[in-house]
This record gives sequence, C-alpha cells and structure tokens, in this order.
Amino acid sequence: MIVRPALSSDVPGLLSLAAEVEHWFGPMVDEPGFHQALDEHVREERALVAVADGGSLVGGLLFGSAPPVHHVHWVVVSERARGTGVGRALMAEAVQRYVRGPGTLEVVTFGADHPGAVTSGARAFYTSLGFSPAEQAPAGPEGGSRQVYRKVLAGG
Repeated sequence: MIVRPALSSDVPGLLSLAAEVEHWFGPMVDEPGFHQALDEHVREERALVAVADGGSLVGGLLFGSAPPVHHVHWVVVSERARGTGVGRALMAEAVQRYVRGPGTLEVVTFGADHPGAVTSGARAFYTSLGFSPAEQAPAGPEGGSRQVYRKVLAGG
C-alpha cells in the first residue's frame, strides 16, 4: 500500500468509499456540498489516498490547518481494509505532510451513544493514536451525536 496526495482522478474512488459509510455519516455521494469540499481538498493538495498493491483505493483523508490547530476533516477506510493499518498510515502521512510546530490535532467523530461509535471502530482508533475525547460537537447531518477528539502535538 502507498499513501499519496489525491488526484482529481481519485474522486470517483473517494465517492465510492463515502458510499460505504453513508449509513453512519449521512448522505455524501449525492450532496453538492460534499463534492465541493472534496474537490477543494484535492485541488489544494489537502487530500490523501491509500492505494492497495492492486491499485484500488482503500482509504482517504481530508485535512485542514489553522496553526496551531490542525483538523482531520474526514477519514474513510474501505470495509475490507479496516484493521490493516490503512487509517494509521493516512494519519501518519497527514501529520508528516501538513503539521509544522507544536499545536493540537482535532477530529470530530461519533458521540459515545451513536450507533457507529463501536461498530466503525472510530473512537477506539483515535484513542489508539493518542487522541482524547473532548467537548461535544454539533450533531451530524443524519442527526447522530458527535464529539471532538484532540491530540496535543509536541512539534512537527
């Protein structure tokens, strides 16, 4: 597997990955706002993809920074590739590429009572990377609870 910046030709694959998780996050594939955000991240080189040895897209990440606060806007890993290190590789590459200096890294994930909180493994994943649960965040588009997870960064 390799992790690299996303290209415009990767957008259909990222949309396919988004379709796999819409039952947790709410509509994305048919939402113009999601397409716009995806296109902006790719164009501004703030999107990464994980590509399997066979060439298929197995993960994606959208990132944003307003130093000293950095934001993981979206991480998705194909169901067949979950638990194989794809998410960890995407996060490591994002920090290496986009983070300079000390600060914090934040991500909004499922609240503890969300049906996807355990099933998706997202909360456990972020905890394993050194993130800590923080304040509640506004509900997701599907109405489910959300929570900020935050990690203090020593430097970059």
